[in-house]
Amino acid sequence: MHKKIVIGNMKMNPASPVEFGRYLDALEKEIKGKKFEKTEIVICPPTIFFKQFLDRKLKNIKLGAQNVFWEYQGAYTGEISAGMAKASGAGYAIVGHSERRKYFGENEEIINLKLKAILKSGLRAILCIGENIEERKRNQTVEVIKKQLKGALIGIGAGKIEYIDIVYEPSWSVGSDNVPTSDEILEAKLIIKKILSENFSHKTMEKVRILYGGSIAKCFVNQVCIDPAMDGGLVGRESLVPYELVKISEMVEEG
Repeated sequence: MHKKIVIGNMKMNPASPVEFGRYLDALEKEIKGKKFEKTEIVICPPTIFFKQFLDRKLKNIKLGAQNVFWEYQGAYTGEISAGMAKASGAGYAIVGHSERRKYFGENEEIINLKLKAILKSGLRAILCIGENIEERKRNQTVEVIKKQLKGALIGIGAGKIEYIDIVYEPSWSVGSDNVPTSDEILEAKLIIKKILSENFSHKTMEKVRILYGGSIAKCFVNQVCIDPAMDGGLVGRESLVPYELVKISEMVEEG
């Protein structure tokens, strides 16, 4: 059985290296003496803080990138390639997050290009899919999951699928205290598994970790991760508080 995983997406936080240093101090204190034998913990800070994180050599915490560009290098002002993220110490990269879709217009074609670049660079991909509030109101969750997942995986071979962690991330839940029921999350998980089985094989599908993302807090962990038997979670705002991130990780480990 593969390990579970908890990913802390710090987004555009904190505001300075000094504040990130304090965050690392607190994270080091929280993680000290704790063993995570069945769960990986990953944090995804802004890339400018990568070296600062790596210099601390925190035990049991791995590093991920929040975003990468699909080209290897070139005249793409402001972008960072998957290869650069890998060379700078990252082991993971998020792709398809609802905020990238909403604010930067990323569609299945762009996400597919980024996913291929991530896998080619040797990073593990954290692929986010999920419906927005309007799609939910129209009962289009299943349709959206199928469209987004199939579009993201175009041209990706079965041998690469096990390096993708798939996150069911309904955007209407992100940054709120509204979360789907355990049954709704389980339904999304089963849809994802069905698509993977149909497009690849049952054996390949079993190698993929399926996570939940969207307003994960201690009070929701059982509902969104444990009860629907998810393989972990993508944590947003709660990841900015080291105690909360580690506590959520402990609950996933124990569950």
